Amino acid sequence: MYKLRVIGGRKSGALLLLLILPCAASTPFASAQTSAPATAIAADDPSALPSEIMPRASKSLLIDVAMSSAGYFVVGERGHVLHSKDGKSWTQLKVPTRSTLTTLAVVDNHVWVAGHNGVILHSADAGQSWQAQRRDPYVLAPGETAYDHDPRQGAPVLDIHFSDASNGIAVGAHSLMLVTHDGGATWTPKVAIAPSSEPVVEAAPMEGDIFSQEDLQLGEEADPHLNAVVDAGPGTLVIVGERGTFLRSTDAGENWQKLAFPYKGSMFGVLSWGGGHLMAYGLRGNVYESNDLGSTWRKVETRGSTSLMGGLALADGGAVLVGANGMVLSRPASAAAFALSTYKTANDEMPALAGIASMGDGKYVLVGDKGVDLYHLQ
Repeated sequence: MYKLRVIGGRKSGALLLLLILPCAASTPFASAQTSAPATAIAADDPSALPSEIMPRASKSLLIDVAMSSAGYFVVGERGHVLHSKDGKSWTQLKVPTRSTLTTLAVVDNHVWVAGHNGVILHSADAGQSWQAQRRDPYVLAPGETAYDHDPRQGAPVLDIHFSDASNGIAVGAHSLMLVTHDGGATWTPKVAIAPSSEPVVEAAPMEGDIFSQEDLQLGEEADPHLNAVVDAGPGTLVIVGERGTFLRSTDAGENWQKLAFPYKGSMFGVLSWGGGHLMAYGLRGNVYESNDLGSTWRKVETRGSTSLMGGLALADGGAVLVGANGMVLSRPASAAAFALSTYKTANDEMPALAGIASMGDGKYVLVGDKGVDLYHLQ
């Protein structure tokens, strides 16, 4: 039976995640057909407009960060892409989109950024010039209603990963999965989860703001959001998503297996150390660890209850996780417990943190809803 999908209930209450995930009303997933990117995009569509150079872009909503041989790159709202050689001084780059960007990947001098409206951009010269590889803005066809519209068309890309300069995978809302073997010149849709065979039944109207127990029941989603993908070893990829979705591929993404996960809430990220060692983190501070590529899991105590949205794997099973209310969890090695600390801005604010990159010597680049900053973890 079709269960009502409450958009607000799919996400953390943090403003950051409300901006990262799709805001359009969700519609039932009815078939395995995957829509192609729109061929006719209006000239004034945000996905096709160039970014604007903003004087305070480094203090705007920023969602992901990556380190490369050329320095650090961060991405965020309004098509903001910023670069820094030292993690201190930031320069905004001009890119061919104004859509919110949620993720990036770096291989040598190649940089890919992706986000809302299905946008994927590429730079082959460490961010000096950019080309749009994909755009797929939400557009209703003549006579089509939002309920009729395939929710995957216009879905944001939430994570992107490249194993080398040619082979990459992008995942996102409504089970969006795209693969490339030519550096992103072409992106091919892929169905990782077989669509549900249950009949689609339109939910009955609700009275006022009251939700019944049936409305609130967490059933299986036919098209869960795929929030993060990571390389887990030679030929192995794993994906985490909403409602305890965990996918694993042992043939470089050609085939996927959906495995059981002990928590039915959303996982926003996953770390890998190789050798089967994984850590998934997400809603309400939940963290789970596995040493057999996700076949079995154990819960990790963190002493935190706010959502975790970014993470970094360190040597010897160490990790740093970041999340809402400036929360920073860290452990030096797999045998150690997580220590809890709080990051505050110069204005004494505790931002929602979404990403982290290492600068060495206990220093980190953090990004979140108050921009990018440096943090020295004691």
